[in-house]
Amino acid sequence: MNWLDHLARCGPPLAAGFDFLAAALASVHALIHKRDSRAATLWLGIIWLVPALGPLLYLALGVNRIRRRAITLAVHKAFTRDVPENLGEPEPHGAENLQHLARVVGRVTGQPLTTGNQIEPLVNGDAAFPAMLAAIDAAEKSVSLATYIFDNDATGGKFVAALERAIKRGVAVRVLIDSAGSRYSWPPITFRLRHAKIPFAKFLPASLFTPWRVATINLRNHRKSLIVDGWTAFTGGMNLRHGNMLAEQPPHPVQDLHFRVTGPVVAGLQAIFANDWAFTKEEILDGETWFPEVKEAGEVIARVIPDGPDADFENARWTLLAALAEAQSAVKILTPYFLPDPALISALNLAALRGVRVDIILPAKNNLPFVHWASRALWWQVLERGCHIWLAPPPFDHSKLMIVDGHWVLLGSANWDARSLRLNFELNVECYNRSLAQKMEKIIAGKMSAAREVTLAEADQRPLPEKLRDALARLFSPYL
Repeated sequence: MNWLDHLARCGPPLAAGFDFLAAALASVHALIHKRDSRAATLWLGIIWLVPALGPLLYLALGVNRIRRRAITLAVHKAFTRDVPENLGEPEPHGAENLQHLARVVGRVTGQPLTTGNQIEPLVNGDAAFPAMLAAIDAAEKSVSLATYIFDNDATGGKFVAALERAIKRGVAVRVLIDSAGSRYSWPPITFRLRHAKIPFAKFLPASLFTPWRVATINLRNHRKSLIVDGWTAFTGGMNLRHGNMLAEQPPHPVQDLHFRVTGPVVAGLQAIFANDWAFTKEEILDGETWFPEVKEAGEVIARVIPDGPDADFENARWTLLAALAEAQSAVKILTPYFLPDPALISALNLAALRGVRVDIILPAKNNLPFVHWASRALWWQVLERGCHIWLAPPPFDHSKLMIVDGHWVLLGSANWDARSLRLNFELNVECYNRSLAQKMEKIIAGKMSAAREVTLAEADQRPLPEKLRDALARLFSPYL
């Protein structure tokens, strides 16, 4: 018997044995690590009923946590570990709910509050991109840039040119792009970065053709930050795309919000970038070049809220739940993707039942129709308890914002969906300041003035084919 005959005889039993072993290992992982019994049951069915492919699908889509070592950095901090008695209210004893909220978020995140910050909203790329480019051109020591999407277009080219100029002046530059986000344009911006000799890295590069990286294929670094000289930062939800330049009438316009940040909280933003860079490139960014002595710049009390499928798992979700629990008068939510889990739906409804005015502003036309369908299937669950949903007209609004009681503001990169709250690495900032909240409420009021309100009757009276389509899409909401 030659070796080919031997392989023909032994091949099927060996393949079956490997398939059984893979299914068994995947099942053990699902049983131990899945917190939701329904998710565990679903994955067990897929693992055993889809031979060979089932365990691979679980490895690619079902494993939503990674372990990574946090880097301890010598950051100069002007932080407060305790909650200040006055969080910006003229009468501190009338704002106990803010004290409770600050205390909960501190315990959830392990991040300290910072006093003396200034936070300026920048509407669309028309305001944000010129300010960011000017900051890069003024950089003297360091520039760190993290983004989910960095398109190879007119806007992307301007940022590459500014970064190249900074390097020629002797500025230390580091650029971190999500691996999946780098594929949104072709050829990718990485060709330009490499040609300009700009140090860059792709976060969690993975594909089905690299088996040792399959487990991270569904994870994204959705964080957006630009930190210049460790003192001035820009963060929010805006990607680097020409579509954000609405004044130039791009083919696919996108509304968005970004923020210029100065003050001690910038050190926290830099620390998040430094940890992500160390994880990706094994290079430690430390010292005065990246972390200069922080100085107070304004009156906003702020805290960085990192979130991701690692040690910061569900920080953003717990923050949203805490804010809804402490709300007393009004909650305003601006998000492009609204797929809350049952706990968040209950928290929204409980706030409304307590008499809190809950307004949720969504795009009337989403850039991801399947996500929009899944979202519509959930609307009745919050409308029936008194929440209000508004649909803002095009262009598509990618902004993310939450305001509670005209005082607390949550800004950053996270959406109200499972991808942001369980799978993505996100970066948010909570702010305690009435003046900032009033500025943001004016922006939301402008969006609501052009929006139309969705009624429960409208949601219930959709044609049956639409209801079925939306309900089917909702089944995939944990993976969207």
